[in-house]
Formats: sequence, C-alpha cells, structure tokens
Amino acid sequence: MTEKTYHVLFLCTGNSARSIMAEALVTTMSKGRFQGFSAGSKPGGTVNPFAIEQVKKTGYPVDNLRSKNWDEFAAPGAPHMDFIITVCDNAAGEACPYWPGHPATAHWGFEDPAAVAGSDEEKRAAFERIFKQILARINAFLSLPLHLLEKHTVQQEIKKIGDTPVTSA
Repeated sequence: MTEKTYHVLFLCTGNSARSIMAEALVTTMSKGRFQGFSAGSKPGGTVNPFAIEQVKKTGYPVDNLRSKNWDEFAAPGAPHMDFIITVCDNAAGEACPYWPGHPATAHWGFEDPAAVAGSDEEKRAAFERIFKQILARINAFLSLPLHLLEKHTVQQEIKKIGDTPVTSA
C-alpha cells in the first residue's frame, strides 16, 4: 500500500522569500511524505536571491522556483491541498480564495527578511535566521503523526506550531 503524499501550500503576500523557503523545506525534509507549494496574494514576480541561496542548501531544485499568484492553486485542475499555511501577517489577514476540500489551515508568522535594509551580509544573516525559524516549525510539523490524527486534531496541532515563539539560533 502506498502512503498518501500530503500537499502543503505556503502563502505570503509577495511569494519571494518565506513561502518559497517553506516550500523547499517541507518537500526536501519530508522525503516524499509532503509536496510543498508556495504562492502569494500579490506576487512580485521574482524570487529573492537570498531566499534562493537558502533553498540551495536543501537540495531543492531552484530552477523551477517562481513567484506566483495563489489563484493558480484555487483553479480547476490545481493540486488538492491538505494544508494551507500563511507565513506572513499580511497574507493571514487577506480574503483567501476558496480552497476545495477544506484543507487544514494555520498561520505561522515570520518577520520579512526581504524588508531588512543594510549590507548584503546583514540581509544574508536575516534570511538565514528566518530560514532556521521556518526549519524549526517544519520539523515540528513533520513530527505530527498525521495518519493517526483526526482532521480536527491536526488543525489544532498545526495552529499550535504557529503559536510557538520562534527563536534565533
């Protein structure tokens, strides 16, 4: 019997950094149990180069990364999502499209590393810090025994992950 592959959509406003890094992390760390996707409510059209640097560490193919609108995932023929997770406060407050199948949802807020001003070293450090915070939440998410939990319990558990304060390494 083949185990189900869960689909997770990470949402942000610009889809240039946090959601992209989360997509790569959940896909690579889950070893096939999860397929990550990312999108934005107002995608900027490009992926931040510092986010690409972080994603390269995961082994996730960066050639296919692109900033895309979340409407792609609400359209007919789009992959069915099991989880929808917002990673920025702006996207969490926006009216989202209708997601078929009533996926479990949560908000995991992270500071925007793309908003950091300063030298490339300072920007790189901000991206690395947020990447590690996302990594910690993805680890907690992947440790959930999803096949044993009722949908309502899964919903509560993924929300708890987002409510857990993140710390910098």
